[in-house]
Amino acid sequence: MNDVTLPRNAPPPNMGPIDFETELGPLPLRGTLPEGLRGTLVRNGPNPVVSDPKAHWFAGDGMLHSFTLADGQVHYRNRWVRTELWRAATEGRDLASGFQKAPSSHAPQPTDGTANTNVIGHAGHMLALEEAHLPIEVDLPTLATLGATDFDGALQGSFTAHPKTDPRTGELLFFGYGTPARLSSGMSFGVISPEGRVTRLEHFEAPYASMVHDFMVTERYVMFPIMPLTASMERAQSGRPPYAWEPEYGTRVGVMPRHGSTADIVWWRGASCYMFHVMNAWEADGRLFADVIQFATPPLFPKPDGSPASETTPPSWLARWQFDLSDPTREFTQTRLEDISGEFPRIDDRFAGLPYRHGWYVCRAEAQPGEPQRLYAGLRHVDHATAGHDMYLFPAPDVVSEGVFVPRSPDAEEGDGWLLATVWRGATNTSDLVIFDARALAKGPVCTASLPHRVPVGFHGNWFGERA
Repeated sequence: MNDVTLPRNAPPPNMGPIDFETELGPLPLRGTLPEGLRGTLVRNGPNPVVSDPKAHWFAGDGMLHSFTLADGQVHYRNRWVRTELWRAATEGRDLASGFQKAPSSHAPQPTDGTANTNVIGHAGHMLALEEAHLPIEVDLPTLATLGATDFDGALQGSFTAHPKTDPRTGELLFFGYGTPARLSSGMSFGVISPEGRVTRLEHFEAPYASMVHDFMVTERYVMFPIMPLTASMERAQSGRPPYAWEPEYGTRVGVMPRHGSTADIVWWRGASCYMFHVMNAWEADGRLFADVIQFATPPLFPKPDGSPASETTPPSWLARWQFDLSDPTREFTQTRLEDISGEFPRIDDRFAGLPYRHGWYVCRAEAQPGEPQRLYAGLRHVDHATAGHDMYLFPAPDVVSEGVFVPRSPDAEEGDGWLLATVWRGATNTSDLVIFDARALAKGPVCTASLPHRVPVGFHGNWFGERA
């Protein structure tokens, strides 16, 4: 085992970073590791080298956590992504990350960001992503940082943390916001071939500048949601919040024919709301649909004057947005689907952009007397075909991460497979990898692999099947 340790101040329970890199395994197991489940789960999240209690959760150096499953064993590894910010922090230098801070003309600006939000595979490469910079390539299984990639000079500016892989064509579709000028209404859209070549890159202007974390792709359309978590360089330079909630702007969604051009975007209107994440989008009978996790008011962000947009952590619901392409008013509807609040939706990615049946998300639990509210208390399965539900709640004060679906086999029917997540155990301040039968969550994990330390609350992860 080769450990790297850095000094750290004491953080809040599991929201703060850990201060080491390590390799462990085989991990102790409870239950049986499913046969045929061979590969690596890699998760990403903020893990600042220099802890700052006042820093926004979205800031912070990216750290990858991997769990490799093979031959009845589970092995763990974690590594920081070696960005310019990470290197500066380890050397005691200060680089301005810029998130929710006014840009400084004096401090040097990093060119590769934090890489702290997602990690995906494409064209044989693993990429660590955030949404204001280029992807950073990372080696699997070592998690060694290989460096930012611009795909042979074809990319510039921001690149979303939520690109979409078309399961039919193998193409990777992406967008960027606040580009090329930071905090502007400029946006981009592009496509990367299955072989890793940028085949399309276009720029356009949104109706107003905003934070656009995710987007929607169907077989024949792309949708860009512009919601009133607005961006403002003038606000930032005057010492006010760069991103702030201004619901009077309303919600706009740009609908673009996928094989058309950004010049063909038609802007639809809807009630003010915010969403970070899309479960799935598809088309049927002359209509477009998108299932999203919708907030009435975004968490973690203020009003333009800096006052809280909400006094409490607002709930969020699985909602369906519907666009009737024959409607001349260009107004879309928003329908709540679920009564359990949650976040971090996932699907069987073989059905991305297509009509689908199964989805999963991380759900809240009602706080018992004397217990704090847990935002990520359990995992919930939704069967859209039967309106059925299945859920597993972890005992308080445990907190679970986003669940990642892995099909039982390449040709298994939709939803037949496993749901993998990490869970923080409050009683021991350690974390486990938990594996569920994805369509039988209530039965509990079929296998649990235990770590001697915790994995901090993070954002997104993905499964990388065993390479031949």
